[in-house]
Amino acid sequence: MTAPILRPIDLPTGEIAVHGAFDLSAASQWLAGTGPAGSFSAEPGVLRVAFPVEGTWTHAGAAIRQRSPSTVEVGVAAPVEIAARVVAQVSRMLSLDVDESGFAEVASRDSVVRRLHSRHSGARPVLYSSPYEAACWAVLTQGMRVPQAMRLREQLAVRHGRQVGDDGPFSFPPPQILAELGDEPSVGPFRLARLRAVARAAADGRLDTEELLALPISDAMTRLCAIPGIGAFSAEQILLHGAGHPDLFPRLDTQLHQILCAEYALPPDTPPDELEPLAEDWRPYRSWVAHLFRLDRRRAAASGEVAD
Repeated sequence: MTAPILRPIDLPTGEIAVHGAFDLSAASQWLAGTGPAGSFSAEPGVLRVAFPVEGTWTHAGAAIRQRSPSTVEVGVAAPVEIAARVVAQVSRMLSLDVDESGFAEVASRDSVVRRLHSRHSGARPVLYSSPYEAACWAVLTQGMRVPQAMRLREQLAVRHGRQVGDDGPFSFPPPQILAELGDEPSVGPFRLARLRAVARAAADGRLDTEELLALPISDAMTRLCAIPGIGAFSAEQILLHGAGHPDLFPRLDTQLHQILCAEYALPPDTPPDELEPLAEDWRPYRSWVAHLFRLDRRRAAASGEVAD
């Protein structure tokens, strides 16, 4: 096990102004059931995360508290010179870099979305720390159940990442480490080769968030699909859950399509070309609405209302 990053975790501190509704507890609950590193601490209301900071790839940790509906406080565990970058990355991970105040208008145009918005007020998409980490998760989940992929991710983080404090989460290995990783029997040579390819792409700047978001969606997809091991479905998921594109309709997410067919009383084999027009009323939050559908289905499954 490697040494902790920095102690104490809550210095220095930055603040994020919240525009629109946001619920940190909803973000924490989503993280608890997905791949990104994150954990509740013993202190109520605190979400702790760890990740390599995009660009510098320095390990960092953050303790996140919602002090008021309009303010989120971030305690940073990282060198002082990159503290602002850590806060900015946390802001993107929690989708706080997008103004939510226009979402009510979107909900007013679609009765199904209006119901979801009312049921899950303050729930925003929760992202991986970077497109790099999202791409690694895509590789880990290829042909593998999510719980098993989560265990592999945790093993890689414990062995080759860094821990925040004595009992905090582990940061995922940065690209320069993963690109040179030797034999990992639990991962397997084929999957490890794909992880190395993703790491090299990140180190070369081909997974930069700002560049991906600046490109037209089709061009960003082409760029991502050029990375060995990243197909069209994975590329779409990286744009959604890594770069955090707020207005992308997931054309390749068949599970989401099944949910939409059920919610809008459509035949279960309705093709994406006929589903996508439904999302025109969701602009400019199509990714966000898709997240609400997934969140609603997950909570219904957890409560036993629907089959998972």
